[in-house]
Amino acid sequence: MKKSKIGKPLPVPGMTQDDAVHLDHAGGAASPQASTLNLANHFLIAMPSMEDPIFGGTVVYICEHNDKGVLGVVINKPTDMTMEVLFERIDLKLADGLRTAVVNEPIMFGGPVQDDRGFVLHTPGERYSSSLTVTDEVAFTTSIDVLEAVANGEGPSRLLVSIGYSGWSPGQLEDEIGRNGWLTVGASADILFDFPIEQRYVAAIKLLGIDPLMLASEAGHA
Repeated sequence: MKKSKIGKPLPVPGMTQDDAVHLDHAGGAASPQASTLNLANHFLIAMPSMEDPIFGGTVVYICEHNDKGVLGVVINKPTDMTMEVLFERIDLKLADGLRTAVVNEPIMFGGPVQDDRGFVLHTPGERYSSSLTVTDEVAFTTSIDVLEAVANGEGPSRLLVSIGYSGWSPGQLEDEIGRNGWLTVGASADILFDFPIEQRYVAAIKLLGIDPLMLASEAGHA
């Protein structure tokens, strides 16, 4: 296996780089008690009544949930940056035959934490410098070598690139769920990687066996 020359964090064009992401960077005020609930590999679905300008209408994929808090990535809020722009700005040239497959893919707004950094959700396989395997279908990588592999035609078959991530301190997300801010459901890799961005919210709700129109109606009369 060819060793990557880069093991540093994934940069965002024009921004500074930082150390690898840790859960203790998660934003928000800590709750005095953490729950034993583990929502790793779950979707957080914002309730239709949520008016938060950052998280309203979002689906968040939870990568890690432990006593230090929760780390996730918004999967349905695209930025105006495409993969083509990202690769150009970090000086990675795509191998022949890859351009049409990835050139127009948008970069997601993953959340407000470390929004000067890039993060990648992808199918596991190759080992990267800074990577967390969530399940046998999803891994979370913060090092640029995953994009080097994509550029060389050796990368993961499915991926989602984001700027920033979403973080909650211990007990904070549990409190928000208790106040009916979020629905939770076991995640689907197909929705995460393959569904059109505009369909992911409704598709995630349908995993619960709920009619999204009925949910919106009930929220409007709450």
